[in-house]
Amino acid sequence: MMKKLLSTKEVAEFLGVNEKMVYSLVSEKNLPASKVTGKWLFPLHLVEQWVEANTLNYPEARQQLPPYDGLLIITGSNDLLLDKTISIFNKKIFGNIAVFGNLGSIGGLQALRRNICHIATSHLLQDNGNEYNFDFAGKEFNNMPVIVNFCRREQGFLIQKGNPKKIKKIDDIGQNNIRVVNRSLSTGTRLLFDRELQKAGIETKTIKGYDHEVNSHMEVGLEVLSGRAHFGPGIRPVAAHLGLEFISLRWERYDLLITKERFFDKGVQSFIGLLQETDFKKMAESITGYDVSSSGKIIYPNETSA
Repeated sequence: MMKKLLSTKEVAEFLGVNEKMVYSLVSEKNLPASKVTGKWLFPLHLVEQWVEANTLNYPEARQQLPPYDGLLIITGSNDLLLDKTISIFNKKIFGNIAVFGNLGSIGGLQALRRNICHIATSHLLQDNGNEYNFDFAGKEFNNMPVIVNFCRREQGFLIQKGNPKKIKKIDDIGQNNIRVVNRSLSTGTRLLFDRELQKAGIETKTIKGYDHEVNSHMEVGLEVLSGRAHFGPGIRPVAAHLGLEFISLRWERYDLLITKERFFDKGVQSFIGLLQETDFKKMAESITGYDVSSSGKIIYPNETSA
């Protein structure tokens, strides 16, 4: 069933602002919007999520996760190395099971705030272009969660083997014969892609396939591999795994976020402990595009924030 779409006037009424302010919210505050019909349309369910994500002093969850009893729930941004680490956890930590819910970085933070998971995974680049996750977590939580680095990974763009479309940089995707595949608005990869498009002065309405969204990095890779798309935002490990070409954009920090109340749960500590073990490091070294030199390190709180 088609989700409800609001006009500029309707979304202004919904938010209680004038129509001119709506355009500012789109450009400056990432209000979800689409212009595929030539005029601005606003998916109501995404606008509601945007309002929720920008809510300050969000009330504490009424229901709490039960005391840890062997089930470790991880939600947020998906990752190949994370999947393999969960498999190691399930084999090595007897009597414990880890499960993952792919909600995107923003969805993971929201699930952690709602207290329905133990760990959220996130790689949300801040406006300063240097740090990750702090500002987003600060908006989501009254009390900042603990932030532990899982890995650093190379983020960029996946293209077909041999680069038949001669794509050298993001500006090239404006060509008429190039089709892209995209990620959802709740993901750090999508936010980074939109940021790069804005820097390049490329309007999303000119990009074929921009509205074609898939749920994971691997799905982006498979769309490119199959030829259904020529270009997609993603990580080098997927490109290496599928034999695709890769245009590097940056090394990003991919973190684990845990509330202070659950940080010392047995499952959480066992999972973090795996990041220091030889099995994890050897596995990461065997996959192109990862740096685990800081894996398991507490990013926040640190000595300067204490």
